[in-house]
Amino acid sequence: MPLQNRVTPDMQIVSENWRGDFMGNRGGRIHDPETKTLIKRKWASKRWIICVTRFKERQRDVMGNSYTELFFLDEVSALAAGHRPCFECRRKDANAFADAWLKTCERPKGSLADAMDKRIHTERTADPLKLTLNELNQLPDGAMIKIEKTCFAKKHGKYLLWSGTGYKASSIPKGTIHLLTPPSIITVLKNGFKPQWHRSAL
Repeated sequence: MPLQNRVTPDMQIVSENWRGDFMGNRGGRIHDPETKTLIKRKWASKRWIICVTRFKERQRDVMGNSYTELFFLDEVSALAAGHRPCFECRRKDANAFADAWLKTCERPKGSLADAMDKRIHTERTADPLKLTLNELNQLPDGAMIKIEKTCFAKKHGKYLLWSGTGYKASSIPKGTIHLLTPPSIITVLKNGFKPQWHRSAL
């Protein structure tokens, strides 16, 4: 039985066999290291990040005594789930994300990371926004939506059907459209940040 540590674009943490291109966490430990199962709380802090799966030859005991390792299909999925690039293991990408953020947001007096995390956390814990077809057409590449129980990602003006193993071409079904990617991250995408896609979308 696989561990419950795969993250879907709608923030659910599931137990599946699919592998991801990125790792991350939700600010600390949200599992029991003895049973290697999740506890009731959904996050440890507001610092939800996206990391590389390999960094400086570090070896980790997954779901051990440290933070809870979570895995994402790709960065597009992770951003939709409300995570942002890590400033330690992904410094270049994190700086690019921050630069795009600051194009439309004033630099805070304190930590920029804290300010971003606070705003993103407010958005991901709010009710998901409902979109009209016109608003859907205005979304940038890398944005993700959900219709009923199905997730889609926008790339080159078209929407791709998401699954834990990759993307495939699809048409948008009728139904209520919910925005998955937090609004502030939508702005970051509009300001030029280029997330990394799973190879199935290339």
